Amino acid sequence: MKSEHVLIEPIITEKAVSAKAQGRYVFKVHREATKIQIKNAVSKAFKVKVADVNTTIKKGKIKMAGWRADRMPSYKKAYVTLASGQKIEELEI
Repeated sequence: MKSEHVLIEPIITEKAVSAKAQGRYVFKVHREATKIQIKNAVSKAFKVKVADVNTTIKKGKIKMAGWRADRMPSYKKAYVTLASGQKIEELEI
């Protein structure tokens, strides 16, 4: 898998924004991406040194639309910890 297809989008939530103080950034990533591919993609895209990558798969919630129940799509989420002193300027709010 090419590194430009690994990262889908950054996740900007209250919890993710507060984690930036510790140098952790949260990304929505491709479902088949491995931790090594995620590490290489973040390093290449933002020119930073990645210390650690943790991943989780978020199951889609069930949403009701009238009488019909639809399931939102599942996705993979990556918590990327940068080396000390590093930060991603593009994602700073």
